[in-house]
Amino acid sequence: MVETVPQRAVVEQEVRAAVARYESALAADDLDELDALFAPGEETLRADASGVLVSHEAISGYRRGRGGAPARVMTALHVVVHAPGVATALAETLRPDGTRGLQTQVWEKGPVGWQVRVAHVSSTPPPSTRDTLAREDPATWRVTGSPLVAATGSGPLDGVGLAVKDLVGVAGHPIGAGNPVKLAESAPAAASAPVLAALLAAGAHVRGIARTDELAYSLSGTNVHSGSPANPWGAGLVVGGSTNGPASAVARGTADVGVGTDTAGSIRVPASYCGLHGLRPTHGAVPLDGVLPLAPSFDTLGWLTRGAGLLHRVAGVLLPAAAPVTSLVLAEDLLALADPPVAAALAAAADELAAASGLPLSRAALATSEERERWFTAFRAVQGAEAWAAHGDWITAHPGVLGPGIAQRFADGAAVTPDQLAAGRAAVAEGRAALAGRLPAGVAVLMPAASSTAPPITADPARKAEYRAATLRLTCLAGVGGLPVAVAPAALVDGLPVGLAVLGAGGTDTALTALLAGWDRTLSAARQPPVRSAG
Repeated sequence: MVETVPQRAVVEQEVRAAVARYESALAADDLDELDALFAPGEETLRADASGVLVSHEAISGYRRGRGGAPARVMTALHVVVHAPGVATALAETLRPDGTRGLQTQVWEKGPVGWQVRVAHVSSTPPPSTRDTLAREDPATWRVTGSPLVAATGSGPLDGVGLAVKDLVGVAGHPIGAGNPVKLAESAPAAASAPVLAALLAAGAHVRGIARTDELAYSLSGTNVHSGSPANPWGAGLVVGGSTNGPASAVARGTADVGVGTDTAGSIRVPASYCGLHGLRPTHGAVPLDGVLPLAPSFDTLGWLTRGAGLLHRVAGVLLPAAAPVTSLVLAEDLLALADPPVAAALAAAADELAAASGLPLSRAALATSEERERWFTAFRAVQGAEAWAAHGDWITAHPGVLGPGIAQRFADGAAVTPDQLAAGRAAVAEGRAALAGRLPAGVAVLMPAASSTAPPITADPARKAEYRAATLRLTCLAGVGGLPVAVAPAALVDGLPVGLAVLGAGGTDTALTALLAGWDRTLSAARQPPVRSAG
């Protein structure tokens, strides 16, 4: 072990300098320098998706036969020091065509200095492959481009490809909201929504406009008009909605960030079902101008990513910094609302997060069962009434335009009486005040992101209604409280992912994403096509 912080810092700087030498040699195709930077012998390894090269001689021969490596820049470098003479360096890279890569190297210090003993390189599919996947996947994408909308600036999101939910204004394109009649009647947006403009200014580009459940009023991720996007964790599983297209695109590697809305769980549920990270921000923290509403009292604009680091980088672009989380509370009452195997897996994951973060973890109930039911009933009444207020005139003018499940939800919203709406708003206000008092700054509450693993698309309607109601009892709490929630892929249950949700006080969004970035949880299900990588 490295004994002191100064010694660790010296080792880290030496390794960073060695990596810089390696990148310079790679760019210049300086084969002699590359040979010198790899340790000699039969135990030196280099691997990528095509296989493993064993021995310094094999690696050198491969380099001399490939004719140089593709141009790239290193966008970030992470170094972990294991001992005075051993360290791991993980480099994030970006090619001119937008392909992002990862390079992991184990460095050892010997008589001639630092040398690589083990290396592994990987990359996302090249844009041409991603374009082909997108064109062949109309259930996920409404329209794509190369890119559809270019970046307008440079910054922390350089090279990041966005899948934008078909509720968010994209300059030059109409909002279809998951319905072909709505799409045909909508005029192209004169400008992109401000949140999208901010991401483009930070270096991101729009890969395409991705599908949504109709008018975003569903958690299933299915659409009677465009079909069901694929969940890479299993054929025939729902992705979760209503941010279904962006979730599928990110989970399968055809986009880096899924931009979507979350009213009642439409970021958090797909994150859980697809093994992704996600953030529902504090209500009102991210502007919703240029975004089609569902229920303004609860609507938020959030995002999905494969890795926690990128989730946090996007948060840094869109949200102010927040003081760090100082303690964790596992909400035992909310854990009990999940399927027992899910609850057990998330309880273990909570312990792991506490250990990884070094934060104290306690266990408590967030609310009484009577409070939860009262707030849940109020949430559904207010959501339904506001959804009908937003879209009722259009639905009335187009009878039969919606799929049956979503049509019924709007009909239920139309039936909410003024007295019921007033009572619902009063209960929501009561719940918001109560939750604010139970969530001081610095405290993060851990809870299930969804009540179950992803159900099958073919589940009978009654069972789907059970999934929806159980999950809504969890997800509505952030809506009632106007609170931020970050989700991490936490565990596998019967081979399928489940997400751990981290609920914080209002305005603590970036503290939650920073907490997850420190944990950097991933699950073992790579579903991207193999690509020979540089390095």
